[in-house]
Amino acid sequence: MKGIPVTQCCINPSILSADFVNLEAELKRISNADAVHVDVMDNHFVPNLTIGLPVVQRIQAVSPVPLDAHLMIADADRWAPGFADAGLASVTFHAEAAIAPIKLARELRARGAKAGMALRPGTPVEPYLDMLSELDMLLIMTVEPGFGGQAFLDVTLPKIRRARKAIDGSGIGVAIQVDGGITEDTIARAAEAGANVFVAGSAVYGADDPEAAIDRLRQAGSETLRSSAE
Repeated sequence: MKGIPVTQCCINPSILSADFVNLEAELKRISNADAVHVDVMDNHFVPNLTIGLPVVQRIQAVSPVPLDAHLMIADADRWAPGFADAGLASVTFHAEAAIAPIKLARELRARGAKAGMALRPGTPVEPYLDMLSELDMLLIMTVEPGFGGQAFLDVTLPKIRRARKAIDGSGIGVAIQVDGGITEDTIARAAEAGANVFVAGSAVYGADDPEAAIDRLRQAGSETLRSSAE
């Protein structure tokens, strides 16, 4: 994800909103996505429980598009490297769950995955700006992590803008991902603030035609990114 032009809009549907009984079929319904967003929750860092590494390994084996794991788990320093070893394209850990985030980001990269770091809505971005060069992606949560179907929090927009300003000023090219409440309406607001990778769950899997929903989201985000760049 590093090096994604600021005007390029990437759509990563979240399988949290998919039918878990038929995941292989659900993955085929989003074959035009840029990546599959896999939410891993442990019922400790967040009050919900989803899937673990063995299931993610099987998803990796059958997915038609790359996997983008979002680890909402405690003790990220211990567990995150295993997801990189599974061959995932991108592994994102939470800053709030990492003791040594720079070391962890370097370890993920050394094992062949892009390194992402996530921040909860109330976590400021400023303490982490000095480690941007260690990351491929910064995930700014636009809802409280743990459950799908929540409404987009506009209070996160200023943080996205500050992150974009810092990234552009550094010249590093880190992608900014947003996750939570992304729809055809809110994607424009997030894109205007500076995000260029968008996680959408119910907006994709709640549509009759998920691929068409991805295309609409990508078009809405791309138009805003191009306008913002002019």
